[in-house]
Amino acid sequence: MTVTLKLISLFFIMQVIDLEAHWGGIRHEAIQIITRESALKPLLDETVLNRSSFAECLTYRLARKLVNHAASIKVLHDIFIQAFLHEPLILQQIARDMHAVYERDPACSDTLTPLLYFKGFQALVCYRVSHQLWQHQRRELALYLQSLISETFAVDIHPAAQIGCGILLDHATGFVAGETTVIENEVSILHEVTLGGTGKERGDRHPKIRSGVLLGAGAKILGNVEIGTGAKVGAGSVVLKDVPPHTSVAGVPAKIIGKTKDVSPALGMSHQLDD
Repeated sequence: MTVTLKLISLFFIMQVIDLEAHWGGIRHEAIQIITRESALKPLLDETVLNRSSFAECLTYRLARKLVNHAASIKVLHDIFIQAFLHEPLILQQIARDMHAVYERDPACSDTLTPLLYFKGFQALVCYRVSHQLWQHQRRELALYLQSLISETFAVDIHPAAQIGCGILLDHATGFVAGETTVIENEVSILHEVTLGGTGKERGDRHPKIRSGVLLGAGAKILGNVEIGTGAKVGAGSVVLKDVPPHTSVAGVPAKIIGKTKDVSPALGMSHQLDD
């Protein structure tokens, strides 16, 4: 089984989100916000209430984030809408990411908030579109979109990287994921994390992050190493070797601290390193 098929299979093990209900909830949240803060009505009308679908909502919000003098709004709209039409799985992944942010980030009060304000979520949505372009051999356009994402959000994810769903990219500033990176479902990642290579070699050279992993702020994971299911990497650590499942590591270079108490540290979001 290829890595891409494995990720899709892992995704479908999870509960599929009812996108119509999800979209209805977003619209309801937008209406409630306007009743509390009328100054946000123009933003919410343009982003949510004047849009006919979840896909159109995402397109309007993110195209306006990315637009610059080199790309028209219409070009970006077309790129996003076509990606969502050609690969409906993307919308399921995005909806699951929204729920992941809401469920794990205490600063998030509802599922609409990430779409409006959280650049980690926004960057991840844009990556998903660039990845779809890459898979369909539109690689120059995918790389161009990657550059816009990097300039806009300070997040640099190669469009060939393979990322599952239920991802929390918290704060996100300085996050880097190289070309052959794999991130499975239900992973939580803090800012300034690097998933990089260790030299100029080509081929499969970037980390593989398994499900349930928690990566602390500033962690650097370098090379084709595997961070096992349910593992935890402490803030500021440099990881150069495989990390066994359900294990905490920390330090420069990282060393095993002990076993994790949580089956899925990504869901618990505790950065205490368990002895």
